[in-house]
Amino acid sequence: MNLLFFGDIFGKPGREGLKRALPALLEKYKPELVVVNAENAAHGKGLTPKIAQELFEMGAHVLTLGNHSFDKKDVLPIMNDPRLLRPANYPSRVPGKGSGIYTGKSGKKIAVLQLMGRVYMPLTDCPFTIGTHEVSRLRQETPIILVDMHAEITAEKSAMGWHLDGLVTMVVGTHTHVQTADERILPGGTAYLTDVGCCGPYNSVIGGEIKSSVERFLTGLHQRLQVGTGDARVCGCVVSVNEETGKALSIERIMEIVPLPTNLGEEK
Repeated sequence: MNLLFFGDIFGKPGREGLKRALPALLEKYKPELVVVNAENAAHGKGLTPKIAQELFEMGAHVLTLGNHSFDKKDVLPIMNDPRLLRPANYPSRVPGKGSGIYTGKSGKKIAVLQLMGRVYMPLTDCPFTIGTHEVSRLRQETPIILVDMHAEITAEKSAMGWHLDGLVTMVVGTHTHVQTADERILPGGTAYLTDVGCCGPYNSVIGGEIKSSVERFLTGLHQRLQVGTGDARVCGCVVSVNEETGKALSIERIMEIVPLPTNLGEEK
């Protein structure tokens, strides 16, 4: 079986780029489950119910979030939707859940777990401790486990990959929006990729409009976030899985440039 995962959807260009690229990718890989990190899907920060529904309708089965999980307050009414996951190592009183078990197209159970790093990130519980506990619990129902490690630094993501090697199917990183070229199968059979990359404007600064993004570094002053425009780059990965053991057989990066109209209209 194949599992398909896409990195941070950034604003309307990211959503539109994925929408246009996804049909051919679904036909090519025929995935059992499609997981999308959507924490930047609404104008570059957060998620709304309307945009969540848009992503589900285009083919996503599960949406993961991250440090921008609650930037849009109108997301709160849908945080208990089982298809929506925020980091599992948020304190337990935070709305929503951090893991779930889903049924693939063939009827196989597939678990998805999201964790968030702590280096240069919001205060959370230890992702390694919480991750160990969650994986142990999920493995009682299925050996097929996808982990989205949402973190700032590469070392923390790499450490999580090694920490969970042999216990989960894949550990893939999100948050930094730049796709890395270090995909591999770890010795225990876990597929690993430090960062899947971003689905968003190709000519941008990690999704943001170039001029205002550069100005932030030139002045040190806060600039209102502007989503970049133009063509989209769609980044993701596909992992082939042994259904019985949950071990990864292969991992392949996906990176496509998707031409878009210059005027997509106002962000919704």
